[in-house]
Amino acid sequence: MTETYSAMNLFLDFSVIGILILGIWLFHWPHRAKLGNLVAAFALTCAAVLVLYRNGIMYPYIVLMSLVIGSAAGYWVAKRVTMIQIPAMVAFQHGAGGIAAFFLSLAELMRGTQHLGTINEISGLLGLAIGALTFSGSMIAGGKLSNKLGQAQLILPKHTLFVMINFVVIIALIIAALFAPVGSQIFLYILIIFMSILFGIIFSIRIGGADMPVLISFLNATAGLAAAFCGMIIENKLLISCGATVAASGSILTYVMCKAMNRSLFRVFVPIEAPQSKPAVKNKQVRVAVPVEKNNFEKAVEIARNANKVIIIPGYGMALAQAQFKVIELASILELMGAQVKFAIHPVAGRMPGHMNVLLAEAEVDYDKLYEMDEINPEFSQTDVVLIFGACDVVNPSAIDTEGTPISGMPILMAHDAKKVIVCNFDANPGYSGVENTLYENPKTIMLVGDAASTANSLIDALKVQK
Repeated sequence: MTETYSAMNLFLDFSVIGILILGIWLFHWPHRAKLGNLVAAFALTCAAVLVLYRNGIMYPYIVLMSLVIGSAAGYWVAKRVTMIQIPAMVAFQHGAGGIAAFFLSLAELMRGTQHLGTINEISGLLGLAIGALTFSGSMIAGGKLSNKLGQAQLILPKHTLFVMINFVVIIALIIAALFAPVGSQIFLYILIIFMSILFGIIFSIRIGGADMPVLISFLNATAGLAAAFCGMIIENKLLISCGATVAASGSILTYVMCKAMNRSLFRVFVPIEAPQSKPAVKNKQVRVAVPVEKNNFEKAVEIARNANKVIIIPGYGMALAQAQFKVIELASILELMGAQVKFAIHPVAGRMPGHMNVLLAEAEVDYDKLYEMDEINPEFSQTDVVLIFGACDVVNPSAIDTEGTPISGMPILMAHDAKKVIVCNFDANPGYSGVENTLYENPKTIMLVGDAASTANSLIDALKVQK
């Protein structure tokens, strides 16, 4: 009977894990991502029900009240958050996972380590530290993404040394907590939490610009890792498996984002120096600055009307202006006029991985028209016109022409290779990285300065009249 019960438990556990992996697998396709999210949520709900059923509920009314309050709060936030706020909300959710992990670890450790094995105790201490640093790091990331904090890098004097000392102190405190008398462990736990929170802050404040998607992916991985360690301290296979799955997927996504930035994870988190400390040094290729042709609307309309091949590049400015619906409408009109229209998506466009794909999916774009950077870049030289909506850093030739900037070496969309470029940005100022965009000085570029949604609407009206 016991063996049958154990086999049934294993079957249920593996079923839940399999459903979770299926949900993550569905994220491979944009049109199946919503289903994947529901499948993954169903798996986690099943996991929670199984845990409660197997362990029993001592205070059912407290559990029920927590579920009602949490569900109501989640529904309220989900109904009010806009697509532009999604990155900040994701960072907040990572932080919530981190704080849950370190509270659970702290509760188990406070029960007394005499009932824990060595592996369980080490797991609890690691869950405590990783959960705390995930919480503080996520709050910094959320503040940057929501414009509550300065978005630029903040690099302190001897910043890397400060981070390393902080890390060594955390490790030392964890080792000390393993051998400290029971009565004094609480003070070490508090110090671990404090130093881990400080680590998360100083670790995250120097991330800015195009590197934010890397930070978001990394915090996703640490939140999963903290959950896995929590599963180890309470010896729950489902929590270990689900946490490890999230940690693995976050780690893979972090690697993909680093590859898109053409730099190592170490160099993202440990920059050589502050970007302001050394002026950018240009290489031998010199671009001649010419007066920017601003608000030449009639010429832009004429170029768009006569184009046979068009590539549209969406950026974060499009998201800010909520212009994705107008941009899709403009693309449809250009197609009705006989043009071939494609969308070029840079891996780090937006403020988190996949942000631009989600925005365009909201506007019900045909997924077959979305092309990743490596696939679309060879086509720019044969393109009649590139329409840029709210993008700057991801089309900035300075990334390949100039050394010593926050985006130096980052692969870009080669918009400057097209025959004509129409930039529909709010202004001609530098983007998130603070690097001047030399594309604006290119003689083939026409600037249509203003709100991206209004500009797209004006182009639509003009093309309808001339159609």
